[in-house]
Amino acid sequence: AIYVMTHDSIGLGEDGPTHQPVEHLAALRVIPNLLVFRPGDAVETAEAWQCALDSSESPSVLALSRQGLDQFRHGDMTENQTARGAYIARNADGDRQITLIASGSEVGIALAAQAGLAAEGVAAAVVSAPCLELFWQQDAGWRESVIGDTPRIVIEAALRQPWDRLLRDGDEFVGMDDFGASAPAPALYEHFGITADAVMEKARACLS
Repeated sequence: AIYVMTHDSIGLGEDGPTHQPVEHLAALRVIPNLLVFRPGDAVETAEAWQCALDSSESPSVLALSRQGLDQFRHGDMTENQTARGAYIARNADGDRQITLIASGSEVGIALAAQAGLAAEGVAAAVVSAPCLELFWQQDAGWRESVIGDTPRIVIEAALRQPWDRLLRDGDEFVGMDDFGASAPAPALYEHFGITADAVMEKARACLS
């Protein structure tokens, strides 16, 4: 079975605080044998759909945003990157100093933070993680090659719990810890501190 669910975060806008799904991703991800895909652009959406079609033993959920997203995948697309759960969307310019991990609509925020950090001389890698369940099915060596051993910052406009397996002492999370609010999506992201500037500030703290 394939379930397509939309309006996946505070990005849905002016529906009121209790109508914004801050907890839904965490709840879905604890269901055994369910694949939860949160694609960040059109390519990842197509890849997630293919993964869902190919999955004969697990049902799938595609959690899609309401707001428009920039395309960040270009060039060679012969391999379905989403099939491995997470992958390096953009390498660090030089030796990696920090890793920014995001899903869905927050991949764009991670990429903006990467550019800002690069201007300050900090080499950050951006990892897109559209499906945590598939990522944890990969072998440990491959997972480590993607995530690395540098400080990690996870960015997702939802609750932190699904990421605790990935976050170590000293790592950071940029996301939600309460109900949302009723306002346009850009205002909400600013209000709750889910911005490139907030990610950069946490990166500086991690590296200080």
